[in-house]
Amino acid sequence: MKVAIVGASGAVGQEFLKVLEERNFPIDELLLFGSERSAGRKYKFKGKECEVRLLQHNDDFKGVDFAFTSAGASTSKEFAETITKYGAVMIDNSSAFRMDADVPLVVPECNAEDALNRPRGIIANPNCTTIMMVVVLKPIEQLSHITRIHVASYQSASGAGAQAMAELEQQYKELVEGKPVTVNKFAYQLAYNVIPQIDVFQDNGYTKEEMKMFNETRKILHSDVRCSAMCVRISALRSHSEAVWIETEKPLDVKQVQDALAAAPGVTLQDDPATKTYPMPLFTGGKDDIYVGRVRKDLANENGITLWLSGDQIKKGAALNAVQIAEYLISRK
Repeated sequence: MKVAIVGASGAVGQEFLKVLEERNFPIDELLLFGSERSAGRKYKFKGKECEVRLLQHNDDFKGVDFAFTSAGASTSKEFAETITKYGAVMIDNSSAFRMDADVPLVVPECNAEDALNRPRGIIANPNCTTIMMVVVLKPIEQLSHITRIHVASYQSASGAGAQAMAELEQQYKELVEGKPVTVNKFAYQLAYNVIPQIDVFQDNGYTKEEMKMFNETRKILHSDVRCSAMCVRISALRSHSEAVWIETEKPLDVKQVQDALAAAPGVTLQDDPATKTYPMPLFTGGKDDIYVGRVRKDLANENGITLWLSGDQIKKGAALNAVQIAEYLISRK
């Protein structure tokens, strides 16, 4: 098994190395690729050093079985043909191909079989907030069709990459030391703040991130569901959280939903108000599952359920989901 990681030096690229090793993914040869800035860097994988190669239009992907790409949409679009030319399955973490009709958009707990039909050799990894939400929605959808979703996301600095995480830490240090605060990665200071904008605004007043949640959820769940999102950047370092309100065709009781979530793959139910037990980003970082709590009836909707979820954006929201797609494909050979 020959595996490539494109964008190996980024936050998600580094997470790929960790996830592949901890899951003992079957790798005989690992290739790392990056930009001119990161070419030549060395990273350890299973005790051996791997050097990052410069990503180029050549035959470096000959013999590669899986290429995990996380170097941005423009790079994915430019190099897709080069990567897939010799039969590699490109599992892409960018937004480049997610809504293309001939590219499956896959969350294994929801629609793994979609990965089998990939005419271009590309499988898209969804947006992190969408991944986390649909893993939780799928078992509820199986109880009763979900017709509407309202969601407010609380997204950590990790969603903007390794440099953003470093900047948040730097900002807190500068504030403690009474120094001017460095602001490069976000529109405003993130430390001690929340920013109600993630990605660029669209003509309808929603951001691109919010529209991803609308469109991607429908594609993954093969559903006509409508999702209205408000995506907010918060000063947590790692792990995103979401407050979700759903409306189903028929009313569901809380116990029914809790039981379905507790039995669902990729979900951990953490829901005991009496002991203040609920998910928080402080504790979900580094974990595989999406954690769910605060499950209750929606007081404003007879067919409504509301819940809170939290999960590691870099792990399940990116690298782990992609690796699970590859594991599924291997299991079907």
